[in-house]
Amino acid sequence: MNISTVVNLPQEIVLTLRQSSEDIVVEMKRALAVKYYQEQRLSLGQCAELAEMNREDFIEYLSKQHISIFRFESEDEISEDIKNA
Repeated sequence: MNISTVVNLPQEIVLTLRQSSEDIVVEMKRALAVKYYQEQRLSLGQCAELAEMNREDFIEYLSKQHISIFRFESEDEISEDIKNA
């Protein structure tokens, strides 16, 4: 189930960006998905859904934004993970 809402965009902004309002909304959803992923407010799958992408495409999108899907608290944790691989 989806919930719809209206987002009002100033005409000047849309004209300045030279994008359709639909493309701007897609970018907004993706930016929000990245933010929520970084804040760990939503799972990877939920963020992919918000961004209207499949998981693989969202992972690639994160990579292009220089955001890793791997979460390590310290270098020791990374070393331990590599050692166990």
